[in-house]
Amino acid sequence: MHWTKRIATGAMALALSCAAPYAIAQHHAAKAAAQVAASASSEQDWWKNAVIYEVYPRSFQDTNNDGIGDLNGITKRLDYLKELGVDAIWLSPIYPSPQADFGYDISDYENIDPQYGTLADFDRLIAEANKRHIRVIMDMVMNHSSDEHKWFLESRSSRDNPYRDWYVWRDGKGETATSKGEPPNNWQSAFGHSAWQWDEKTRQYYYHKFYVKQPDLNWDNPKVHEAFKGIIDFWLKRGVGGFRFDAITTLYEDPNLTDEGVVKDKNGEPIMNAFGEPELDDSRTDNLPGVHPVMQEMRATADQFDSDAFPGKRVLIGETYLPNIGELEKMYGPAGKPEFELPMDTLLGFINKLDVATFRTRLTDAEDKLGGHIPLLVFDNHDNPRLDARYGDGVHNTDIERVISTILFASRGAALFYYGDEIGMKTTPPTRKEDVKDPVGVTGWPKEKGRDGERTPMQWDADANAGFTAAGVKPWLPVPPSYTTVNVQAEQPSPDSLLTWYKELIRLKKTNPAFAEGKNVLLDTANIKVLSWMRQLPGAPTVVVSVNFTAEPQTVSLAIPGVDPGASGKVRTLLKTPGAQDPASLGAIALGPFGVYIGEVQQ
Repeated sequence: MHWTKRIATGAMALALSCAAPYAIAQHHAAKAAAQVAASASSEQDWWKNAVIYEVYPRSFQDTNNDGIGDLNGITKRLDYLKELGVDAIWLSPIYPSPQADFGYDISDYENIDPQYGTLADFDRLIAEANKRHIRVIMDMVMNHSSDEHKWFLESRSSRDNPYRDWYVWRDGKGETATSKGEPPNNWQSAFGHSAWQWDEKTRQYYYHKFYVKQPDLNWDNPKVHEAFKGIIDFWLKRGVGGFRFDAITTLYEDPNLTDEGVVKDKNGEPIMNAFGEPELDDSRTDNLPGVHPVMQEMRATADQFDSDAFPGKRVLIGETYLPNIGELEKMYGPAGKPEFELPMDTLLGFINKLDVATFRTRLTDAEDKLGGHIPLLVFDNHDNPRLDARYGDGVHNTDIERVISTILFASRGAALFYYGDEIGMKTTPPTRKEDVKDPVGVTGWPKEKGRDGERTPMQWDADANAGFTAAGVKPWLPVPPSYTTVNVQAEQPSPDSLLTWYKELIRLKKTNPAFAEGKNVLLDTANIKVLSWMRQLPGAPTVVVSVNFTAEPQTVSLAIPGVDPGASGKVRTLLKTPGAQDPASLGAIALGPFGVYIGEVQQ
């Protein structure tokens, strides 16, 4: 403690010792109130610099030896997540489901699939996570349900059933008493082929943006709105910290059923997708204006919920693949009508190539074009090949993953990452069609191998089945051969491991004031090989970050206002690629192939 602070504190103690008991009581009451207010503020703002970890429950930890991960497995690994520095875990769907799309086809929104456990197991997970100050984020799938949900079974039973209008039913083109005709238009499923499925019993087509067993709900029906507000309330009462809204931009479709445009190449020829069909522009089935009022409703539902048992802000996260920063900014909602606290900035994380100019532009957009809102940066999830497949070069993959993780955690905003990223798990797709589990791969093989490759079991140790499940048990997906060296147990004690790197980055994000709250300012902006920026917060030392996007060594000179870049001793190393040298000055920061340097400016 600074000496002047010690003197002031001592003087106050002396004054209080001479004061009346009432004055002492007032002082302690005021101090307690200030502490409560600070704690409440922290609880409300936890998400603004949050580290969020996506758990794919099927693949995280199996505790009952059936080859499928479960809720008790997640509870078992909470201490690991706490040590990693995680503030919240987002669980992909754990509701009852036929598992046609591994949980994204929900048959009951207010229960737990027996494969994962019970509601009692879920309550225990919440309680144990709360003890470690980790929030649990549920996946909320509002675009569609399973075709085995009671709502759809009723809807499908007859044209005059009260639930008929809960889904999107339309007549075919040219339909007759003896012919179903053609689908209502050219819209395609994201899983391949027509988005319309004929139902012989009621002789209409139903719409499914995704798999045929995932009929789209009709959001023009107010009863659907009320049903989901009730579902959100159900889980909030069980103590969840918020929701991640799946495929949220696809809630609405053009009511006129206008055909979508065909995407063409520079020669005017149609671009073919992985399923052998012309790629469509999604202009009639994605990001339509009706999404915003729905999210304003859901946000109001979450904001109205308050519980002494589970204090703190409930946060809404959006799966928002959008074409530009302007559309992303809309997802926060207009003044007085908030929507998401954290819509995902996929514009940055899914560039899928190490291009300095593009990264610089996207980081600037996130800083300057979101209306002051908090960005949610994300580079990886269960729907995309892992970082090695999208950014790696096969030689420097670990160093490239250090580059990506540095951008993720050393930039302003909340950060979301995927289980296994912290140890460098690799994409391992199936090699035979008969081994494919994902319906995308089943439909699109061999050009589209599906998403099994990024959903393989978590690699905990070098024992049989990587510690995911017991020896002799067949995991639901094969454990990759890399598990013998790429695993938590092997990386934990190593100061040079990727896991240690993640822990150090997250620690800096949480403890360094400039990292926690400072703005991003891009540096050395003409450089096309190295991306550099600084984090600035008034009253705190500035932090500089440089990441080499190339396999060749680079040296950068960083100009900081008021600091002589050539002066020695003006930068103190906070973190650097293992084996790198400390720079003598800001004017000569040497970076190895895909090297990273983070330093604090001494002024």
